Amino acid sequence: MTPSPKSLILALGLTLGALNPAAAFDIDAMSETERAAFRAEIRAYLLDNPEILMEAFDILDERQAAAEAQAESQIIAANSDAIFASPYDYVGGNPEGDVTLVEFLDYRCGYCKRAFPDLEAMLEADGNIRFIVKEFPILGDASLLASRYAIAAKIALGDEAYRALHDAMMVMRAEVSEGSLQATAEGLGLDHAAIVAEINNPQIDATISLNYELARALNISGTPTFVLETGLLRGALPRDQIEAAIATERSAN
Repeated sequence: MTPSPKSLILALGLTLGALNPAAAFDIDAMSETERAAFRAEIRAYLLDNPEILMEAFDILDERQAAAEAQAESQIIAANSDAIFASPYDYVGGNPEGDVTLVEFLDYRCGYCKRAFPDLEAMLEADGNIRFIVKEFPILGDASLLASRYAIAAKIALGDEAYRALHDAMMVMRAEVSEGSLQATAEGLGLDHAAIVAEINNPQIDATISLNYELARALNISGTPTFVLETGLLRGALPRDQIEAAIATERSAN
């Protein structure tokens, strides 16, 4: 995408201001004659020093990224209780951990499944991460069925049953259906009938609706998305990248 003349002037101005505050200027305060002369100077300067554009846009990108990160952290802070302290979510890892990592996931998401083994290994190796699952079914009716079944298992049979079923569904290869969910639950020794008895519990609707609302507030449109107090991690990121973000969070606290 070709930058507009206005953006080129802004980026160059940011660079000059960053390199030499005395060189900062107000383009809107110039007369038309001054603007024309200044633009001619810019054109000549850029033709002689085209590499300055890369530096200019690097500065602009850094400032935009910083502004986005600040806005993100403010939204997280404003929704902190719903994100990190909802009584309806499963809390795993170390419930007393010094850092909380939240995952928005869909059981039919291939990227979520791909991230699952590394995530489990990281939680085990670290031993001090409080891990929260946000059921976020966005890939159709089968995804919604899987999330409803998982939450129903938590209501009917408790956290351990939810954890076992969650882990099994994250590695399940069969298509999600009533039959495959029943087979998975019964293979784990769970009471399928007890789970089905809670499948229409209003708490399930409230839980999923709240997660949709949080996703809208946080601009989450895909899975997996991870949330820390200091920001969001989008996508199936490498384990070391998530660990680096957790280390940054710990240092901030």
